[in-house]
Amino acid sequence: MVKPKTEEEIALLRENAIIVSKALAEVGKVVAPGVTTAKLSRVAEDFIRDNGAIPSFLGFEGFPAAICASVNDVVVHGFPSDYVLKDGDIVSVDLGTLYKGYNGDSAYTFPVGEVDAKTRTLLDVTKASLYKGIEAAVAGARTGDIGYAVQSYVESFGFSVVRELEGHGIGREMHEVPGVPNFGRRGKGTHLVDGMAICIEPMVNAGGRGVYLDRNGWAVHTSDKCNAAHYELTVVVRKGHAEQLSTFDFIEKDPKINF
Repeated sequence: MVKPKTEEEIALLRENAIIVSKALAEVGKVVAPGVTTAKLSRVAEDFIRDNGAIPSFLGFEGFPAAICASVNDVVVHGFPSDYVLKDGDIVSVDLGTLYKGYNGDSAYTFPVGEVDAKTRTLLDVTKASLYKGIEAAVAGARTGDIGYAVQSYVESFGFSVVRELEGHGIGREMHEVPGVPNFGRRGKGTHLVDGMAICIEPMVNAGGRGVYLDRNGWAVHTSDKCNAAHYELTVVVRKGHAEQLSTFDFIEKDPKINF
């Protein structure tokens, strides 16, 4: 059984979520052709530390950076590097914080300059599927209801949901139960209860759903080399609705950011 969070714990998760949300926006301000993904990581780490938090990805199970920077066909867990972003690329930035003993986690896929129409649709559909999943994250439902909402929406556009990776609970640990798959059947899976804190994070491929693990043991690539997108928000399950803790507002209300 998954233990719901107390309101005091949720308040601490909310503080983390706001730092994470603002950190993503700081990264978004510097996403542009000619910028390295290593610079994106430095910007995120500086912002997180300046706000009194710890970049929780850095050193997690040996991960070498403050963010995951996943470019084009990399679905998740890409290493920041000296790769220089090009016009037409997309880069998924996933980052986390540890603050006052609790965790924050969120992700956003940024277009770099101008992207083609199919890629723009991939981004829009993946983000919209996240909100479909959030709508299903209500007390009394199950994780399968979230997965079904995401999968059915994504597949209606001819895209594919990655099945080897999923969302998760969050709290004192970055990854807690329950797992939150992005596919499933309505009425199946873990019961959702009031106060449960979860991260919903659709990972969607423009082509087939196949993926493979890079030789570095971290980066997950699409098998057919098509682009992939990834968006993630932290929410609390409530009766009749889900309460968003993290937000994309800091990104999407900033005129300096291309989203």
